[in-house]
Amino acid sequence: MTQVSTETHALTREELLALPASIDIVTAGRAFGVGRTTAYALARTGEFPCQVIRAGRAYRAITADLLRVLHISSENGDGAGPCTSDAA
Repeated sequence: MTQVSTETHALTREELLALPASIDIVTAGRAFGVGRTTAYALARTGEFPCQVIRAGRAYRAITADLLRVLHISSENGDGAGPCTSDAA
């Protein structure tokens, strides 16, 4: 039987990079600093900050998109992505 974690701390860069291909909506919410209720509400309304899929009654966040939105990759050491401006 799997033990359910009740930790609510924010995820570190290392924890984010170690995530599987898709994660539950509560874990994804932790990456964005939002709680369980807010994460589900955003997923239901299609406003979650990264791609979310519906798997039966559950919501799953796509880890690659979560990392893209947070500008985190294994190549950048500090987790900060490039600042871009569309202004010409």
